[in-house]
Amino acid sequence: MHHVHFIAIGGAAMHNLAIAISKKSSYKVTGSDDEIFDPSYSRLKAHGLLPEKIGWFPEKIDQSLDAVILGMHAKADNPELLKAKEIGLKIYSFPEYLYEQTKHKTRIVVGGSHGKTSTTAMILHVFKQLYIDADYMVGAQIEGFDNMVKLSTDTKIAVFEGDEYLTSPIDLRPKFHLLKPHIAILTGIAWDHINVFPTFEIYVEQFRKFIDIIEPAGKLIYFDGDKQLQLIAKTLRNDIVALPYNTPAYEIREGISYLKTNTGAVAIKTFGEHNLQNLRAAQLACEQVGVSSEQFYQAIATFEGASNRLQKIAETATSVAYKDFAHAPSKLQASLHAVRKQYPNKQLIACMELHTYSSLTQAFLSEYAGTMAEADIAYIYFNPKVIAHKRLEPIDPAYVKQAFGGNNVEVFTDSDALVAKLHSHHYVNTALLLMTSGNFSGVNLGELGKELLKIDNEQ
Repeated sequence: MHHVHFIAIGGAAMHNLAIAISKKSSYKVTGSDDEIFDPSYSRLKAHGLLPEKIGWFPEKIDQSLDAVILGMHAKADNPELLKAKEIGLKIYSFPEYLYEQTKHKTRIVVGGSHGKTSTTAMILHVFKQLYIDADYMVGAQIEGFDNMVKLSTDTKIAVFEGDEYLTSPIDLRPKFHLLKPHIAILTGIAWDHINVFPTFEIYVEQFRKFIDIIEPAGKLIYFDGDKQLQLIAKTLRNDIVALPYNTPAYEIREGISYLKTNTGAVAIKTFGEHNLQNLRAAQLACEQVGVSSEQFYQAIATFEGASNRLQKIAETATSVAYKDFAHAPSKLQASLHAVRKQYPNKQLIACMELHTYSSLTQAFLSEYAGTMAEADIAYIYFNPKVIAHKRLEPIDPAYVKQAFGGNNVEVFTDSDALVAKLHSHHYVNTALLLMTSGNFSGVNLGELGKELLKIDNEQ
């Protein structure tokens, strides 16, 4: 029996990994954390993995443990971590453990500043439809998958979303540097995580290093419409096979996107050029493990998207509402453009929350210039309390408006005032897009979308 202990088991990725490992017959899983919120709390409880007490308990750490897995939420002076070091236990970070469990498998790793989750989800959806068994790790819930991580002994392929954020409190390498892909995907590079990559050049360098750790004779699937990736592709190792991709041919008819293929038009349930590019990357990855074009198109036609990625939350006869995880400038612009192109004759109301460290840093705000230009009405929200909590300098709403640019932008710092403003509109022939990596300080976006669109049914 292998006994694995999680330090910071309540994290989004960590609790999913804990659940995945607990399903392996010869593994015992325990863990600790100083705070655990839903959905982690309920899911850990359902699987019998919820710690009896909240907090750190060094007495849990002893020689009976085969390994400790350290989450990013833990600090370098965590008492359980210090005890594990003291007695010489093997300490893994999240990505190190994923690699350790799949080092004899073909690893597909999806990296890039945007589209990682969607592209990974597309590959996994196709595999599921074609009964191709694979280990995986993906950054959002996917329809038909009960967990965000799977590890098993009898699979030959592993598909991982490759995050460029830091690995652990004691390992400051980006997570995707530890996954060593045989098949690597890079969707694009747009500056993010300013708190750990203070310049664009430092950020870009992390992707160069990622390519350097591709396994011998590996494949690099990359979006050739990205200038940085074009430059990087010119300096690849001789043994790496480069597979560039771009937007596949498509058309939109009556609000539905169709791929143009050699065997005719294929209707798909996702939309937007960025999602079509993700789809092409997924197709190339699937081809490398033997999936034919015909098989891919048949499977991808039923893909509805990962949770919170242009997810439809409400619809009436004339109007539609989506929520989206978009927060970085490139993601924001891509999502807006997708909705505008999909519904060219509807009024587009776009609402986004500045929520991440980068987006709430004044020096970074200029990166958002013009990103809301395609909206007829654009609302930006941020919570000054979040800025204070992140120990950042206060930002002026007037400066935010100036940074985004355009006469269509209005800035809010009060969530109730924003919701009241959204309620003031009549949603007739309207597309509403709510974008955030948070929840607008406690708003249930699904319920809000239904409330707002219900207005035009009651007029």
